[in-house]
Amino acid sequence: MARVLRSAFKVLRLAAAAFALAGPLPASAQTPVRFTLDWRFEGPAAPFTVALDKGYFKAEGLDVTIDPAAGSREPISRVGSGTYDMGFGDVNSLVRFRDENPTVGMKAVMILYDRPPFAIIGRRSRGITEEVSSLRGRKFGAPAADSAYAQWPIFKAVNNIDEAEWRMRFENVGFPVREPMLAQGEVDAVFGFSMSSYMNLKSRGVPADDIVVMLMSDHGVDLYGNAILVSQKFAAEKPEAVKGFLRALIKGLRDTIRDPSAAVDTVIKRNDVARKEVELERLQMVLKQNIVTPWVQANGVGGIDRARFEKALDQIGLTFTYKNKPKTEEVFDDRFLPPAEERKAN
Repeated sequence: MARVLRSAFKVLRLAAAAFALAGPLPASAQTPVRFTLDWRFEGPAAPFTVALDKGYFKAEGLDVTIDPAAGSREPISRVGSGTYDMGFGDVNSLVRFRDENPTVGMKAVMILYDRPPFAIIGRRSRGITEEVSSLRGRKFGAPAADSAYAQWPIFKAVNNIDEAEWRMRFENVGFPVREPMLAQGEVDAVFGFSMSSYMNLKSRGVPADDIVVMLMSDHGVDLYGNAILVSQKFAAEKPEAVKGFLRALIKGLRDTIRDPSAAVDTVIKRNDVARKEVELERLQMVLKQNIVTPWVQANGVGGIDRARFEKALDQIGLTFTYKNKPKTEEVFDDRFLPPAEERKAN
């Protein structure tokens, strides 16, 4: 008996020694999520950085890394190639990308910009007003790769614009010179994202009351804007991670809406050249114009009006020829969203 006890104690001592060498057991593993923004760390990125800094992603068991990008189309290629698991990009570009690359598995799982920021930005001193008719006879700075300019065929169609009859001139300009040309009076208006072009013009000394932002969504363009995109491989393998990401983001969005000033601080610390007053105004524009819309206030953030989305697919077809026009469910998947009552914006 004594020999048996000695053997048992020896086994326990060996086990204890092995445990000590191995160290304490690790905490629950965090699922890594590689996420790409659509642009630099500026005001509109606040819901993401708030969720990160307040530990909302971590509380969902996620180890999220967030990287900037060079435009709302870049996240499409990043997620589509599998370099990133999820991203924030233009849902209309997603529709085109899927049509051109039918074997790539990627869908939108949450709409953040219920109204897109596509706009024509002009100056009152150059004859531009809020009326579409003021575009007659004007010269436009139109970057060929710009997402807003890509919607011009839709805007023309729904507003019965004939470029030749209206004597309109378009100059393909680079992004860096777009707002400078408008500020210097070399063009009468430009195509761009409302919050970006407006703030860029103000920073160049153009008076706010001389800047006209003509949102395309106010003039018959029924498109949605930026959405959360997910690789279908990642969604299939880790559906709970996708659900957790969206829950955390909604919490970050709510905090951003309640206190934009505090929220923008989480962006500023990631951008050495950003100025708080500029990014706060940019964020407030996005919240008002693109995110907290009347539809979102009534229905919650993230979802879609199916009839409107189907109309948007028709309008996208005016910008290029579909090889195979998609159905709504082939582009947007709402299965990962929390219930509507949990998605109220405030």
